[in-house]
Amino acid sequence: MIRFLTLTLLLCMGLGCKAREDVATQSPAAVEPAAIEPIQRPTHRSIADPPPIEGPEPVLLVALEDHLGAAATAVPLNLRAFSGSLTLRDATGEQRIGSDFAITWRSVPLGTPFPLARRIAGPYASFESADRVASRWRALGVEAEVAHPGEWEVWAPEGAPVPEGLAVRDWQGTLTSTVEPVLQTPEGGRTLQGPVSIEASDGLLWAGGRFQGPFRLQRDAYGSWSLVEQVPVERYLEGVVPHEIGAGSPMAALQAQTVLARTWALANSHRFSIDGYHLCSDTQCQVYSDPRHAGGAVREAIAATQGKLLSLNNQPISAVYHATNGGMMAAGPEAWAMQPTTYLRPKPDGDEGWSSRHPLPLHQRHAVQQLLADRSGAYGQQHPRFRWTRTLSGQSLRQALGTAAEPLASPLQLQVLERGASGRVLALKISGSGDASPVTLRLDAIRRTLRTLPSTLFVLEPQGAERWLVLGGGFGHGAGLSQAGAIDLAWRGWSVERILRHYYPGTVYGPLSTVVQSP
Repeated sequence: MIRFLTLTLLLCMGLGCKAREDVATQSPAAVEPAAIEPIQRPTHRSIADPPPIEGPEPVLLVALEDHLGAAATAVPLNLRAFSGSLTLRDATGEQRIGSDFAITWRSVPLGTPFPLARRIAGPYASFESADRVASRWRALGVEAEVAHPGEWEVWAPEGAPVPEGLAVRDWQGTLTSTVEPVLQTPEGGRTLQGPVSIEASDGLLWAGGRFQGPFRLQRDAYGSWSLVEQVPVERYLEGVVPHEIGAGSPMAALQAQTVLARTWALANSHRFSIDGYHLCSDTQCQVYSDPRHAGGAVREAIAATQGKLLSLNNQPISAVYHATNGGMMAAGPEAWAMQPTTYLRPKPDGDEGWSSRHPLPLHQRHAVQQLLADRSGAYGQQHPRFRWTRTLSGQSLRQALGTAAEPLASPLQLQVLERGASGRVLALKISGSGDASPVTLRLDAIRRTLRTLPSTLFVLEPQGAERWLVLGGGFGHGAGLSQAGAIDLAWRGWSVERILRHYYPGTVYGPLSTVVQSP
């Protein structure tokens, strides 16, 4: 937490923001909405909401890069045409045409200081966990928003009532300047008025890939900027599917991945609403990279499933997926702080023999050991991380925990406190030999903190003082579709419908009968 607060204050310093953060507080009980005091200071500078996802050909705003110009000394933004030319136009209507542009940043004083204040919960290891907290806050009538200034947080107005048991901190600051983009020209620097539109006659060369656009350079909620592509959903899939499952996968697996990527994108189009766009392009969302890697098979899978989603009650489901589940599907609440769903259930992922040998629940360590010692009959067992080993040491734990480990006296102790029905670790306790309170990692925070662990399906084998062998299975959270499992089942002749029914029981495969709207 301290590392994150330091980042927040550094960003504010770069943006001319004078800030004060009060001591963290914890609400003893929820307060009725009527107790909300008049709000005088906004939580952040307002950013226009992204357009709703609607119509037969919905368009997504996807950030290719975020937090640009977080300080006036930030690295320049270099834009280059793949071929042909770029046309750049700012909000004043001034237009420039060229094959490449360099944009730097400058600090501009505000004519009138802009006061800000917010109540903050977090940071959280994932959007899913933050969004769950935001939902609890909204249930009290509070306009809570999920933000991502460096880690996932939830922002609420100052003085807002707090859900019972939620730890929050109060932050106050005053913006005295902003960072603005400066186009470098032969005549010198020209400050641009945002948003800045960018059109590429034959594509933009970005991160080694070719992106069609059009594009926008626009402000975010933190005073920095985002480079955003406006991309139709079906074209967006060309940049997702081959990078998530591989263009050489069998057709039924490609089609399943396509349906899930489409479903996930539409269901999560509110993910970056506070910043004025829908989705990012990295692993905080779905990896969106060079669409040229799609190839004929991926385009065939997109065309064959065009407009089709997985839904429940005519709403797109939470279509989460991962690389391999190690032979055991996880429930959604085993991965994130979320309500249980009917379609993300714990279940053995293998043939009848596999399922009979590993009945649920796997709450006991010995049952997980037996699972990890077995492979025969599991779907997707060819994946290189179907089984894995790692080593943890006291030093690596301290490095991962940072300042949270400072009160813990050596030697450290590592203990699994709780397992879910699928055998996954739900709570992992790290304690010292003294009286200091232990650190307990829960759910997605386990892998986000101990980043060398591919999954939370593991057992610990002590190897002496402050040293543990970790025996595990799977890569990812384990909920929903296993990509390795889907590839295995597709080679066995399963259809896309059968694969999706297997991993998301009770859902409906097909087009929605109503327009999809961002939550």
